[in-house]
Amino acid sequence: MATSITLNNGVKVPMIGLGTWKSNPGDVASAVECAIRAGYRHIDGAFGYKNEAEVGQAVRKLIDEGVIKREDVFITTKLWNTYHRKDCVHKNIRESLANFGLDYVDLYLMHWPIGLKEDGDFLPKDENGKFFFSDVSYIETYQAMEELVDQGLTKAIGLSNFNSEQITEVLKIAKHKPAMLQIEVHPYNLNEKLIRFSQEKGIPVTAYSPLGSGDRPWAKPGDPHILSDERIKAIADKYGKTTAQVVLRFNIQRDVIVIPKSVTPERIRSNFDVFDFSLTEDEMNEIRSFNKDYRYCGVPWYSDHKYYPFHIEF
Repeated sequence: MATSITLNNGVKVPMIGLGTWKSNPGDVASAVECAIRAGYRHIDGAFGYKNEAEVGQAVRKLIDEGVIKREDVFITTKLWNTYHRKDCVHKNIRESLANFGLDYVDLYLMHWPIGLKEDGDFLPKDENGKFFFSDVSYIETYQAMEELVDQGLTKAIGLSNFNSEQITEVLKIAKHKPAMLQIEVHPYNLNEKLIRFSQEKGIPVTAYSPLGSGDRPWAKPGDPHILSDERIKAIADKYGKTTAQVVLRFNIQRDVIVIPKSVTPERIRSNFDVFDFSLTEDEMNEIRSFNKDYRYCGVPWYSDHKYYPFHIEF
């Protein structure tokens, strides 16, 4: 089983990376350091996570100590929604690079096709809590991102939370083909049609929230919890593995990259330990049968934006 996927620019991205969404300041630097020492060479971040500076601090520390070289670690970050206007795109990546203390990132994703009002608050809302949207087209935004590749600020660009119609529109104008699609994928939301569509277009897929994002801020009692699923636990027990390891392995065997988030050293190391067993085709099909098209990150507060991606099937 391959441990990496080669992007359209020839760069290899490891099949498992450390996610950093919801990793709090004070925790994330030690989590990144633990992950790299455990063997991770892929770190997924975003300007919107507000912790890039600590991620960069840990990476630079390990570079300075000779544990890794910059080119050994694949770093992803993402354009935030209030920076979709062309001039803002350039501003945002430079802010991210300053946060990281690095000269370039390996992959720069458009976090959402949805733009929010520029030049103001991080989450611009009216007095009733309704978002102020931007009318900037994600096509304009993507074309501005292409210039970042030409300038050497990122090695590759890609998309996050785009549907098949939006990906098709980007492909029509792209000079630099999207190198990655990042979407929510786990046994309760297989996203099979979109994964197949993207992979057939030569765009690899990364699964965010691959373990179900149990600590998402809007979680409610009674929401389905993947890691407590007894059916998955039975498969895990067979291999002497955790439910998390089985869920991660499931996606890896679908050629989908996974970026589980953790700040707990034991779990960080455990999540990486998924290359010494394989699920049978019957077990893969059993896990596929758990699908319920359930989104943990459906962001309904964006649903009246014209570019909201989840109005169509895939």
